[in-house]
Amino acid sequence: MRTLEERIWENAARLPDKPAVKSGSRQATYRELTRRIAAAAQFYATLPGYSRGRAVLLAAGKQLEFLYAYFGAHLAGLIAVPLAEDTNPTRLAYVRETLKPFASIGFAPGMEGETLRLEWSTFASLDEVEATPDFPAPEAVADVLFTTGTTGAPKGVPLTFGNIAAAASQINAYIRNTEEDVELLALPISHSFGLGRVRCCLANGQTLILLGSFANVKRLFRLLREERVTGFSMVPASWALLRKLSGEALADFAGQLRYIEMGSAPFSADDKRHLAELFPTTRVTMHYGLTEASRSAFMEFHEDDRALASVGRASPNVDIVICDEQGHALPPGEEGEICIRGAHVTRGYLNVPNDATFYGDYFRTGDVGLLSQDGYLYLRSRLKELINVGGKKVAPQEVDEQILKVPGVKDCACVGVPDPDGMLGEVVKACVVKEPGAELTFEDIAAALSSRLEAYKIPTVWAWIDEVPRTQNGKTQRGLLK
Repeated sequence: MRTLEERIWENAARLPDKPAVKSGSRQATYRELTRRIAAAAQFYATLPGYSRGRAVLLAAGKQLEFLYAYFGAHLAGLIAVPLAEDTNPTRLAYVRETLKPFASIGFAPGMEGETLRLEWSTFASLDEVEATPDFPAPEAVADVLFTTGTTGAPKGVPLTFGNIAAAASQINAYIRNTEEDVELLALPISHSFGLGRVRCCLANGQTLILLGSFANVKRLFRLLREERVTGFSMVPASWALLRKLSGEALADFAGQLRYIEMGSAPFSADDKRHLAELFPTTRVTMHYGLTEASRSAFMEFHEDDRALASVGRASPNVDIVICDEQGHALPPGEEGEICIRGAHVTRGYLNVPNDATFYGDYFRTGDVGLLSQDGYLYLRSRLKELINVGGKKVAPQEVDEQILKVPGVKDCACVGVPDPDGMLGEVVKACVVKEPGAELTFEDIAAALSSRLEAYKIPTVWAWIDEVPRTQNGKTQRGLLK
């Protein structure tokens, strides 16, 4: 399997003067990109404390220098660790203690005990180097990404060059993007989704347009128009923000956009149907996956309109099974843990034995779901989030969905808490955000749920909150609500 770096070099040979990436007023052609990456790789080797196999932390922003430093680290035999630019000190300290990096790039001063701190300006000033490097072996570790820690402490996820190359191939095969496409990326590239889009585009020979965020809607639309963008990606929270700031103006580009990829957080069947109606000729896709197993299932809103409540079917070259607590595969229709096998799957977490995370060759996702007879995957809950009400399991997402249908509810998230009466072990607690001005009581919500849910699933503990805590990509942080 050819690594991503090999593919970028091949694209530079075929398309040397084609813009590979643009950020603001700056750009790099494929020839320039490879020469800058080669320069970064050689620079790393001159630094004190450098040795192959060590980690380097990168503040993953939308500057071109991030790409030079990221891919340069790979070619220098280093392990790249992309992190959000605003990573909090506690998380940063946790990562440092776990990996003992020899350097960091782009972070503010104050990382106590750090060997070396570099600025992005250093990578901007390096002279270009024309070289064909020794490309890394597919089995070598390329990156370590850290999970968001929605159900516990963040876990370090090593990804090999083979994992990364396989994921990019599988994603491109499903989305059907080509080197003729121009993609606009406003997602953060410190997370698996956004970073994966960078890899997919550069592996394909596309042009990638980097935008800081979705907040500047005028600039977003201007770039879509001026750069003749044909591909776009977003999370449900991004779509909600765009609709809040600009209505459905994104649909003005329906005839121009060839594909849209969504992911990282739940999206209702009604929202999927609505987006498909706004983009009648666009390939509107959504994935299910994890940092540990990127984009393991896909769906397309037009093609899969009969199963919009699902998260799609297994991606190309991916095998998904549902297992019981002993690791035995369950038949279609039965709920259990979603387990995944494929070349894109991590070999295991840092400092965690594999017997806790694998059933044979299948990675245990920690998600509960079922497969239909025709192969559609239906996601129910996180194993750690399941609420045990007197021995009966409740998926909090199911209760969330029904509460959100109650007029006057703006948002909500349910969690399990100890039964105040000490009878059932756990009960459902609902944390609800009310629409401004809504005259709504908890009794009103419970009454509305009585015809939609079994009695044991209806919350018995309630709380009004101002906002549901979520990660940058829109994942609900239920642990903060307990």
